[in-house]
Amino acid sequence: MRFRVVAITISLLGALTASPAQESARVQSVPGNLELEKARELLEKSDFTAAETVAHQYIASHPQAANGHFLLGLIYFRQVQAQARASGSYLAPGELPTGAIDLQARDAKIRASLAAFTEGAKFGRPSAFDLKIVSLNYVLLGDYADADRWLTLSLQWDPADEEGWYYLGRAKYNENRFEEAIQAFQKCLELHPRHVLAADGQGLSYAGLNRPADAIAWLQNAITWQENAAQKTPEPYVDLGDLFNQQARFDEALPVLQKAVAIAPRNIRAHEVLGKTFLNLNQLPDAQRELEAAISIDPDQAALHYLLGQIYRKQGQMEKAKSEMDRFQSLKAKEPPAKSGMQ
Repeated sequence: MRFRVVAITISLLGALTASPAQESARVQSVPGNLELEKARELLEKSDFTAAETVAHQYIASHPQAANGHFLLGLIYFRQVQAQARASGSYLAPGELPTGAIDLQARDAKIRASLAAFTEGAKFGRPSAFDLKIVSLNYVLLGDYADADRWLTLSLQWDPADEEGWYYLGRAKYNENRFEEAIQAFQKCLELHPRHVLAADGQGLSYAGLNRPADAIAWLQNAITWQENAAQKTPEPYVDLGDLFNQQARFDEALPVLQKAVAIAPRNIRAHEVLGKTFLNLNQLPDAQRELEAAISIDPDQAALHYLLGQIYRKQGQMEKAKSEMDRFQSLKAKEPPAKSGMQ
């Protein structure tokens, strides 16, 4: 079942957005714009509580000013993004978190963001950027069909938005529309050559088309392109290691996944996939260590407890194995229907 919490009204499908210069002029033309600019400055400083307060004050005084509502929607989105990063995830805007996070609070904030954009659309035309934030809210909810729809419109208005093409590729991938995903990621790469995550997306999309040689080549590109970067993203390492595991190339997967864990020690999926690799190599104490590390970051992922229980059982630690399986059953009963696709 697709989780759609807020319906964005048809009013978002207005005429083309103003140019950046026109957008700036529109902000300046709104009475009380100093208050609005103060909220923007606070947002840039990541002072979300103060930014939200000032934005609400502005909206109370100017309830029909679209910019105020759009800014409030952005503030809510940035709060979710910051919370995800604080949980230990390495996220670009809109990516799903891999660490422990209060999902109810997160979803409530996303609903508030979508509602703010919907309210603003009653009084003024959204920009391509506004539509992109709307779409990224849907990415966070795992609603890729709506994300696809709003990103497609955003990119019609601003086809030079490399980030928009990247997230459109993600949405297409999660809809299993792999060839369209490749086209979107390629657009991103044309605008931003050597875009690491777009290359990673290409690799996953080719894997979805059952073209493993192309998939490996793109994932290796993503790794090579960030070889000298001060801050690396672990995703291509994890995805390449996972693909090697699927091909039973466990010895090749091992160093790639160890690199992923070194880059991002709090990345749950890196620990999980590395743990599976050790398990397949029958290196059970190492597998146990990786799964215990993953669970220490987020103890509420059912699949991790199941896997750790299997590792304990193989080592003859039956009491621990039973405890993990009991925990697995308890958490599994509370899970919503699983979502598939790029996480």
